[in-house]
Amino acid sequence: METKTAKSSTSATSKKRKKNGFFSTLKTDLAIDLGTANTLIYLKDKGVVLNEPSIAALNIKGDVIAVGHEAQLMHEKTHKNIRTVRPLKGGVIADFEIAEMMMRGMIKKVMTKRWYSTIKRMFVTVPNGITAVERMAVRDSAENAGAKEVFMIEETIAAAVGIGLDVKEPYGNMIVDIGGGTTEIAIISLSGIVYSKSIRIGGERMNEEIVSYIRRKYNLLIGERTAEKIKHEIGSAVPFDDEKEMDIKGRYLVSGVPKTLTVTSKDIRDAIHEPVNSCLEAITKSLENTPPELSADILDRGIMLTGGGALLRGMDKLIADSISLPVHIAEEPLTTVVRGTGIILENHQDFRSVLI
Repeated sequence: METKTAKSSTSATSKKRKKNGFFSTLKTDLAIDLGTANTLIYLKDKGVVLNEPSIAALNIKGDVIAVGHEAQLMHEKTHKNIRTVRPLKGGVIADFEIAEMMMRGMIKKVMTKRWYSTIKRMFVTVPNGITAVERMAVRDSAENAGAKEVFMIEETIAAAVGIGLDVKEPYGNMIVDIGGGTTEIAIISLSGIVYSKSIRIGGERMNEEIVSYIRRKYNLLIGERTAEKIKHEIGSAVPFDDEKEMDIKGRYLVSGVPKTLTVTSKDIRDAIHEPVNSCLEAITKSLENTPPELSADILDRGIMLTGGGALLRGMDKLIADSISLPVHIAEEPLTTVVRGTGIILENHQDFRSVLI
């Protein structure tokens, strides 16, 4: 009788395990780097599965008809029945409703092969200087997009983990993440941020300055997409021997007709001088507020540069020459933050102290 009971109990436990195992496959954990310029998604056991512009296209009724790359193609080319919106400004959510719909659309893209899955945990990156209200907006958007549990991680901590630094050790690490809407600077030690500074200046501000400069100097009106392309192709933070040129097209303000003209690397350097200098001043200010022992660590280890701004030609050289410290650009700086968030997701028990 006892043997039968034991067998019955073992069988029931086995069935329960199988049942739990089956239902666990229906739940997915994902990490999301919700940036002003781009949104990146990391899926558990899959890695980075999405990297698309943070933009949504809406019809006249307010329904989202496209997100990401598809919406970007429509940007600045729409008619009165369609509008494109960037729901994040300065690294935080500016339009709660559209941000939620955009997140849903992007998550749907990566979950098409897992239509049966639900999101168990979502790990979302946030700027260092985020307010309680802004944090609540991020949490609500993530929950409304389908997450059962939401954990937030400061971008610089995620970047440090993505670079491969051991943030739990008692050593000072300085991270500078130049994103689309913000520049995040942090001194990290013992799984925490000793000092941080966040300024609402990044790649988008540089694009605005390029548009303004070309309009002011050449009377040519260009769009945001053209400014972004110019910055990528010929933009630089310092002069180089091989200065570049580029033909651009826009609307000539004097006659109102389309026109082509040539701009140089020096033009773009002059255009973005102010936002680049603001980033440099913020880095200098952060070093001035760093405890002496951690300053010694930074002298040995240098500054780690991540984010899209790290790809601006000569940015590392400008910082290194200005403050006389070694500056290292992270491998694949555009995905450093989401990869770090993914590592935290995969090992969240070991990183409990860095979760918000």
